[in-house]
This record gives sequence, C-alpha cells and structure tokens, in this order.
Amino acid sequence: MIIAIDGPAASGKSTAARALAKRLGLTFLDTGAMYRAVTLVIIDRGIDPNDEFSCQTVANSIRLEFDEEGKILIGGMPGEPAIRGPEVTRHVSEVSAHSGVRRALVRLQRKIADESVAAGGGVVAEGRDTTSVVFPTADLKVFLVASPRVRAERRATEEGAPERAAEYEKDLQRRDDFDSSREDSPLTETRDAVRVDTDRLSPDEVLEELCELARVRAEARD
Repeated sequence: MIIAIDGPAASGKSTAARALAKRLGLTFLDTGAMYRAVTLVIIDRGIDPNDEFSCQTVANSIRLEFDEEGKILIGGMPGEPAIRGPEVTRHVSEVSAHSGVRRALVRLQRKIADESVAAGGGVVAEGRDTTSVVFPTADLKVFLVASPRVRAERRATEEGAPERAAEYEKDLQRRDDFDSSREDSPLTETRDAVRVDTDRLSPDEVLEELCELARVRAEARD
C-alpha cells in the first residue's frame, strides 16, 4: 500500500506520516528530508543554490538512505539535525525547484517505494508533490492544510523560539507563494486527495483520522 501525504510547509506532514507509518507497520518516506539533505550538501560545498547544473550533479552523486527510525543518512552519516537548520530552510525551496534535482530524487523515492511494496509492505510518503507527481496512483492521497498563523506558531514552538512566530509566518507565506508558482512540480492539491484541516486538531487526532482513512481505503481495495 502506498499512502502519500502532501501539503504546504509546516502543515504537520512529517509528524502525521511518521506516526501513521509506525501505526500501520509501513516504511516512512520523508521526501522533504531528501531535498533538505541535498541542500545541506550544496551549502557545505559552497555551491550557489541557484546553480541548477551543480545542484543536479550533487543530487545525482550523493548517497541518501533512511535508518530504521526513518531518519535520513547522507553518505551513511546522520543528516539530523543539520538538515533542519535555518540556512537549509532558507534555500531548500530554490534547490528543490530545479528540474534535475527533482528527477534524481523522484527516481530514488519511487525505487524505495517499489522495494517496500515488493517485500509485502508499503510506504507512507510525505512531501510537497508526493500526491501529484511522485505517487500519482497512490492508494490513498491526503492533503494536510493549516493556516499560516498556526503553522508559524508550530514551527516556532518546535524550534524553541515562540517569540519569532511572526517572522516564521512571513517566511512560510513566502515559501507557499514560491512552491505554488514554481514551474516544475508546484504545490498542488489533487482532486482525488482527501483534505484534512489540522488547525484545530492535535497530532493524535490527525493520526486517528488518517488511520480511519487508510482503513476504509484498504477495505475498498480488498
């Protein structure tokens, strides 16, 4: 079974997808972490994030894997928490907009999913464009949404800086505009995706709603 969870930045995709994968015994595929990993390497090597050819070269050459907890490894080394740093966050949208970078990572994402399904399992994949481009025929597509204010407050709390919520809100609105208008694989809510508004839902409530959606979809497949 392939479940794809999409939505704007800080809408709760990673938290929900990780919890759902654990509950269902499926592989957690954090596609956003893959783009962040490529961005981190680009920054560390002093490459201009707007240099598409160099960014594509990095995406095609580095080794990305996930450990047993679903956390990304870059060349066998842990990518957390460095991939969540502010500089990576500032540049990940530019890097992920490059067609060559997206092609390289989409190939890897589909390979991971194919291997999981072939082994009798499946994946819960999260990230922008997972429902529209990476897994357009996923068994279940979910589009998580939340207001910019709520998303900013969550991000600020996660990073231990609640006083910066207003700053984060402006940044998230900028990223929303950029991700929705980029030429390659823009942020899109597909017609067959189930929209879940998380503004007033706790992580546990989101998980229960997703579990019910997965149960209904699995029964329909059988």
